[in-house]
Amino acid sequence: MLFQEIVGHDHIKNHLLTSASHGRIPHAQLFVGAEGTGVLRTAIAYAQYILCTNQDFENTGGNEACNLKFEHFAHPDLHFVYPTVTTEEVKSKPKSLDFLPLWREFLAEKPYGGLFDWYDKLGVGNKQGEIRVEDASEILKSLALKSYEGGYKILIIWMADKMNVAASNKLLKLLEEPTDKTLFILTTENEEDLLQTIRSRCQVVHFPKLSEASIAKHLMTYEGVEEKQAQKLAHKAQGNYNKALQLCHQINEDAPFEQWFVTWVRAAFRAKGNASAIQDLIAWSEDIAKLGRENQKKFLNFCIEMFRQALLQNYQADKMVFYESSIQGFDLKKFSPYITGNNIQEIYKELNDAIYHIERNGNAKIILTDLSIKLTRLIHKN
Repeated sequence: MLFQEIVGHDHIKNHLLTSASHGRIPHAQLFVGAEGTGVLRTAIAYAQYILCTNQDFENTGGNEACNLKFEHFAHPDLHFVYPTVTTEEVKSKPKSLDFLPLWREFLAEKPYGGLFDWYDKLGVGNKQGEIRVEDASEILKSLALKSYEGGYKILIIWMADKMNVAASNKLLKLLEEPTDKTLFILTTENEEDLLQTIRSRCQVVHFPKLSEASIAKHLMTYEGVEEKQAQKLAHKAQGNYNKALQLCHQINEDAPFEQWFVTWVRAAFRAKGNASAIQDLIAWSEDIAKLGRENQKKFLNFCIEMFRQALLQNYQADKMVFYESSIQGFDLKKFSPYITGNNIQEIYKELNDAIYHIERNGNAKIILTDLSIKLTRLIHKN
């Protein structure tokens, strides 16, 4: 994997290459970045540079056989850990090794894919992914073995914040007493969700959202998009290259979310002083509750972004507004006056609270009905 094929972050890539070439490789590193910023892709390229003793920004010039193994993510000294769930094939105590072929397919198909893309590949349904203690036990076994090629052993833990308490405690012991030439690369979108004791033992690298210029350039170079269209897609992507690729290939995963959101806010408007309209909110809540928990969380995060867009529109920050309605009769400009500094913080709080309770297996019907009734009050707040 060439470093030049990774979108943006030239300063981070130069830092990693320079430190590795001078032999300054911290045994534990934490890469923090939002979906679509290329955190996992960079971690894999960095691992390739170290394991294959490559020599330049092209990530070539080292062991060619080693570089070939990385094309299929199959180097014996590179280990992955990622969230998993029980399935028809793996009915209990799932661990990353059980899904390795599927994981390699995911990396090849969606190199900038996010957690929801992985869960979609797994078919999680109403379950929530987790990194369990069984994974930590496998880590111990793998790292206890000698390196296959005599160099480093590298473990990439993707979405490390999804580790449960038992797995986190076991990993902490490994980080405190690392074996020689062992490198841990943890990646996360939510740094605060990791144990402080783990974070304190890692060198943290923050990946900012990608610039519109770097996204547009990459779309033109690797996807053959014309400059004007590439700039438009980059603006809509909001620093997320995964989103840019979906827009480029006209995969609108947010289409049902948009319809659900519009249905929701319309019902909330009707419910003021109209008791019968509450039934519409209850019916809406029951429909959304039928989705899997990961879909519910993704939809609520979509709602947060929609309210943010409305606030920006209300305050006439037009350059930051990318939303274009595809729902007949819904106009963000007409909706935006109802989202102001007087209610936005409370709306955000209620949405984040709902996500929190859904993550902890709360009753989705009750959570969403409560949220809907609160929204009715908040959007009519003076």
